[in-house]
Amino acid sequence: MMSRAPERFLINTMRARKIHNSEHEYYLGCTDLILKKPFGNTGHMSTVTIFGAAALSRVTQAEADSTLDILLEYGVNHIDTAASYGDSELRIGPWMEKHRKKFFLATKTGERTYVGAKEEIQRSLERLQVESVDMIQLHNLVHPDDWDTAMGKSGALEAAIEAKEQGLTRFIGATGHGLLVAAMHKRSLERYTFDSVLLPWNYILSKQERYHRDFLSLLDICKKRGIAVQTIKSLTKGPWGEKPRTRRPWYEPLEEQEDIDKAVSWILGQGYLFLNTVADIHILPKVLDAASRFERQPTTEEMEQMVSEQHMSRLFVS
Repeated sequence: MMSRAPERFLINTMRARKIHNSEHEYYLGCTDLILKKPFGNTGHMSTVTIFGAAALSRVTQAEADSTLDILLEYGVNHIDTAASYGDSELRIGPWMEKHRKKFFLATKTGERTYVGAKEEIQRSLERLQVESVDMIQLHNLVHPDDWDTAMGKSGALEAAIEAKEQGLTRFIGATGHGLLVAAMHKRSLERYTFDSVLLPWNYILSKQERYHRDFLSLLDICKKRGIAVQTIKSLTKGPWGEKPRTRRPWYEPLEEQEDIDKAVSWILGQGYLFLNTVADIHILPKVLDAASRFERQPTTEEMEQMVSEQHMSRLFVS
């Protein structure tokens, strides 16, 4: 999987590449494989591709260690995991003694109460083998009842704030799935100034009018306040349906390099967004390869051609 890396590195050390997106024009440094940019107001320069560590939920430690080699090869410096991602935290833990300073480390709690979240945060620190993480996120904060509990008195937000006060984390974020998440994130930002939000975004989703409108409204708020925006499901082809599940994600992902190039570049071409990588260690190298060669956002015509050829469909329906 890593045989092409030396060639890429030599090419990138010989010259800087001019990058275009919808908002900015900038240069990728001569020795960088993947662009880094400010992760909101945190002060951290994160790679535009963040390692989605759900990919480690059901792998051996040897497979996880090989994945770390790939992250280091490309210079990925941001890991996003969660207490609910199977063995992910346990697989990351052995990396931390040697590599902790190389990564912005984020995890998530799906607990809604103060007591439950406090216990889960402590368990995550133990599993990750660290004294603190860079960010704790309230996981899948979408359902109104869950939101009321987590954001209310004796809720999970209080536990996250306490963890920050105790030096167990530096930042607090919110994540979510489904078609209501963008609107719910806006509601969350009215209650608390989160440092980051995470939600689905891809070309097919952008064609869903209400979600598109909510996403752009949220994005505008985040830009004005310096809140980082992480995107997931960027490589979604559609639901598995009756097909056999040959990959880890619960949805069918794109797999051909040309298609992955387009999906990745469509996200990165929007400038402010970060792309959390797909939850499959075997597709990961293709995503990072695409990010290392990013130059421009594909045209609408190019994206529509891919949609047609790959028979792409909606993952979330109203």
